[in-house]
Amino acid sequence: MEKKSTDAAASAPPEFRLTSIMVPLFAIIAGVFMVILDSTAMNVALTSLVKDFNSQLPTLQWTVTGYLLAQAAVIPLAGWLSDRFGAKTIFLMSVILFTIGSALCATPNTAEWLIVFRVLQGLGGGFVLPVAMAYVFRLSPPHKVGAVMGMMGVPILFAPAIGPSLSGWLVEYHSWRWIFLLNLPIGIICVLVGLKFLPKVDRNAVAGMDWIGMILGPIAFSALSYGVSEGAHSWSSGKTIGGLIIGGAALIAFIITELKVRTPLLELRVFKSIDFSIGIVVQWVAQFALYGAIFLMPQFLQQVRGYGAFDTGLILIPQAVASGLMMPVAGFLYDRIGVRWLVVAGLSLVSGAILQYSYMDGTTVGSDLTIPLIMAGMGMGLMMMPLNTHLMSKAPRSLVSRVTSITNGLQMVINSLAVAALVTILTSRVKTHAGELQQAAGDASKMSESDTQQMLVTAGIHGFDDTFHIMIFIALFGALLGLLLRRTKKAAAAVTGEADAQAKAGLMHG
Repeated sequence: MEKKSTDAAASAPPEFRLTSIMVPLFAIIAGVFMVILDSTAMNVALTSLVKDFNSQLPTLQWTVTGYLLAQAAVIPLAGWLSDRFGAKTIFLMSVILFTIGSALCATPNTAEWLIVFRVLQGLGGGFVLPVAMAYVFRLSPPHKVGAVMGMMGVPILFAPAIGPSLSGWLVEYHSWRWIFLLNLPIGIICVLVGLKFLPKVDRNAVAGMDWIGMILGPIAFSALSYGVSEGAHSWSSGKTIGGLIIGGAALIAFIITELKVRTPLLELRVFKSIDFSIGIVVQWVAQFALYGAIFLMPQFLQQVRGYGAFDTGLILIPQAVASGLMMPVAGFLYDRIGVRWLVVAGLSLVSGAILQYSYMDGTTVGSDLTIPLIMAGMGMGLMMMPLNTHLMSKAPRSLVSRVTSITNGLQMVINSLAVAALVTILTSRVKTHAGELQQAAGDASKMSESDTQQMLVTAGIHGFDDTFHIMIFIALFGALLGLLLRRTKKAAAAVTGEADAQAKAGLMHG
């Protein structure tokens, strides 16, 4: 008996401690943080750049658009490259490319060169998040994957929340160039720590290079993102229609190709899993709902209440803090209860916050928004990373890197769609209310300038209220869909183990 108990103790897996991977996790979090931070920081600096470069806003808008399109183009390649060359190699190389791009972005004196360098920066940044998510998931023990992924999720929500206020402060009191210079020490530390402490993850053998997929994938994701984002200006414009047609045609051809080739760039067969397909639909609806809280609130504060970017960022800090604090809690709960009730509770909190947003008016101040902002932040933190973890857990462990490429690529398109749709709805409702108010006021020529301005502010308030009401129903619809999510933890683990065993057997015989 004593010998058996000794053997059992020897064969038991060592107790996992979160502190044992904190150093490599720090390197990954630092890389993710600076990439996401730069996704939002440039919006605030555009006005300053117009003056510095003596250029036009539509030209400088490409410093934002070019960065996002470059990211969208390379995301489909991230999983395949990780399998071919190793996650550690691709992650560190992408951070190095992003850091070099950041250094170059701080140097130009013309808008054209800044756009070129931002595209280079985006090419590096596009790999970071999907590779990092797959990397952390594969490093995590199955019974603690939620806790570890929760830690990694903190920068995903915290960075865009503080980005506008940080960049606003830098632009106002220093220079827009510091937005990029701040990345240099972070990138260097990330690479140095990563080289020494990031463990190597086993590569997955790939039979060959999917050249057709490598051409069609970037075209599809970047063209769709561009076409949808242009829809925020006009859904009937040539840019919007052209982007959607090219992106849609490339996507159809890409899907057909990926389902036929032996080693696809993206493993679309994961959609055969009902749990995965339901999960990704829930993620799309949730992502759309989250943008009702993330995108619309800053617009209201700046357009209706007249706050600057820096002050707006300060008002939104409770949301960032709440989401950051809730992420580790959500990871802990995911390991114990699964994803269903986290999504339901998270989207319920978000819908409650948006309901309170719908009562804002021309007298609303920052202190009035503290509670709903905390609610929104808690809801985001409660459901965002568990939902991503759930999707990865529904695929064979050997295909996780391909799954993160799928989810991140589609999320970028959904984010663009959310912004474009919300801008369209908001603009339409503001115009409708402005027309009604003008009709009620009578002869517009007799109105003073202050009366006209007040009428536009009132129309804006009603337009935002209407848009927030629509977002409430979308968030509640997502919460209802969340009830369809199944935990099936043991079943998923069995499928994962079987798939991994088949993959290994295939490699041995191949």
